[in-house]
Amino acid sequence: MSFRIASDIGGTFTDTVLVGDDGKRFVFKKILTTPQQPDNAVIEGVKALLDDLPPDRPAIDRFVHGTTLFTNALIERKGSLTALITTKGFRDAIEIGRENRYEIYDLRIKNPAPLAPRHLRFELDERVLADGSVRKTFADDDLRELIQQLRAAEVEAVGVSFLHSYVNDTHERRVGQILSEEAPEITVSLSCDLVPEVGEFVRSSTVLANVYVKRIAENYLNRLRDRALHELNIDTDLFIIQSDGGLYEIKEAIHKPILLVESGPAGGALAAAHYGAMLGHKNILAFDMGGTTAKACMIVDGEPLIANEFEVDRQYQFKKHSGLPIKVPVIDLIEIGTGGGSIAGVDAMKRLQVGPKSAGSEPGPAAYDLGGTEPTVTDAGLVLGYLDPDFFLGGAMKLDITKARAAIEKKIAKPLNMSVTEAAFGIHQLANESMASASRIHTIERGQNIQAFPMFATGGAGPMHAFGVASVLRCPRVIYPLGAGVMSALGFLTAPVSMSFSRSRPSRVDTLNWAEASRIVDEMKTEGRTILRRTVAEAEIGFKVFADMRYVLQGSEVRVPIEFDQFEEHSGPALKQAFEQVYTSVYGHLMHAPVELISWRVIVHGPKPDLILGCSGGSGEHSVAGAMKGQRAIYIPATKQMTQVPVYDRYKLPAGSRITGPTIIEEHESTVVINGMATVNVDEFSNLIVDLERKKD
Repeated sequence: MSFRIASDIGGTFTDTVLVGDDGKRFVFKKILTTPQQPDNAVIEGVKALLDDLPPDRPAIDRFVHGTTLFTNALIERKGSLTALITTKGFRDAIEIGRENRYEIYDLRIKNPAPLAPRHLRFELDERVLADGSVRKTFADDDLRELIQQLRAAEVEAVGVSFLHSYVNDTHERRVGQILSEEAPEITVSLSCDLVPEVGEFVRSSTVLANVYVKRIAENYLNRLRDRALHELNIDTDLFIIQSDGGLYEIKEAIHKPILLVESGPAGGALAAAHYGAMLGHKNILAFDMGGTTAKACMIVDGEPLIANEFEVDRQYQFKKHSGLPIKVPVIDLIEIGTGGGSIAGVDAMKRLQVGPKSAGSEPGPAAYDLGGTEPTVTDAGLVLGYLDPDFFLGGAMKLDITKARAAIEKKIAKPLNMSVTEAAFGIHQLANESMASASRIHTIERGQNIQAFPMFATGGAGPMHAFGVASVLRCPRVIYPLGAGVMSALGFLTAPVSMSFSRSRPSRVDTLNWAEASRIVDEMKTEGRTILRRTVAEAEIGFKVFADMRYVLQGSEVRVPIEFDQFEEHSGPALKQAFEQVYTSVYGHLMHAPVELISWRVIVHGPKPDLILGCSGGSGEHSVAGAMKGQRAIYIPATKQMTQVPVYDRYKLPAGSRITGPTIIEEHESTVVINGMATVNVDEFSNLIVDLERKKD
């Protein structure tokens, strides 16, 4: 037998899980994140789990890691001093962007500043045309003169993005070669290596973001790997979770860290897909709420939906188009600025607001007693009785309810002339409504009916809010897995080793060059197979092919799975039919217009790991009565009163248990709050299956 370990660094907590291959051992640890040196919390969490194993413990077969470090570096602007080298006449494209106002009536609208300021955006007199032909080649001496300017400005990193390099990368590669020979101290990223796709603005934004955090990634990942070997005696490959839910070797991750920016949120979606398949739910809504943000993701036909672009550093309440665009594959989720640490306040018009600002882990909510004075969602949950001040993190951390009440009274209750309890529930319910509204819009935009999707609740704060969010959305069922508070880390262990590739070759489907398309797809397959062979047996390597397609003159594409293997001249009708099927599922209609293909995509992947989870809850020796810890007064929305309800120890609830709400069910990393009428059943895997009482229209 061997063990697998995964760790997930969040904004407030760092989660670590250890799972045995036979499923008999499933243990986890949640500790406060150490923002000054994030790997400290990882090492501490892993060490705590390993210390509980016998001295002659079996080998660690796999170590998987996900982190928000690179996201934070982009948001906080703590990366390398970065310059851009681009085609003459296009250095301001990165700032002009799409000329899109994300909030049309805001006169003080702000866009995120480019990672390369204008005085560090340089041009070379070169030009490649859209068909790949070269109109003008830059002079090497011009580049060498530019290198002296880079040195004079003490530039640490350079992103190179030339017009149409996705179809002819000769000029970018020449720049990369000269920079490596004459300025090896400068870190370089080429857009043709990272995102060889049409769209100079998004491509330039992506390559700048990548090189901006490249040194941070190299230092951090190498340090973590060395510490795991020397301090924990873990002599195995370190894999990093990608934003699209695949695993990446550390060697590759160091060169393309932008693929890891959304690695943490991917875990919750992967876990939802795994449990959904285990429980017979191919369609499920993954809901993850941590200390800083909440995320929702659609699992459709057993797989998380994938998007080809996302944003970081959003400037306006997580609003679309207000951040830096990143053109890499990512699990398609909605991120909401609401978490356990989200700060509540009253605006100038006497309206209650929650988030997006967060107290984080330092100083944290007022109840943490670490210096925080602002009321947060966690403080509200404590005042409402949903959290036990003596059992937070299983009793490892005490909460101060007096300070929580004082913060809410001072900042919310008195300004709004209401009781502390009313103010606390206002915070709690506004958080629920915000998350429900964002989730509803997210699913509608993807052509799905959210009322047909059970909810899978994860994250440290997710189980406390999932029932309320599901009630607003009218989801039929909520599934609470054991260890919901560390489920993102567990989801990492369900991910296969994989790599994604893309190539843009815009063409109408009726005039598509199928020989070129076949060559492009085969090149991507070969490149991926060569890399995966290092860790995956040749016979276990698989491929998925997609095409980004749209009607001519449209501005956005849909992702179309390609089911046929042979690319031949008569494949056009099959390709168009596949496009129409996807387009109809999203938009509900078709158009009478020619169809064009913009990009080809290939995912090269290994086998999905088997993750066996035995029953870790109560055994047959336990009973529902024996699992009851006592009673506690909690706020019931239907009666608007504090009411005594039973509190259960989740670890003592045996399979087959049946409970009716309202009730509280506690485990170390999270608390399940059922503050309304519902039926709770415990299945054979110790999941809590909560069926909501449907309201009549």
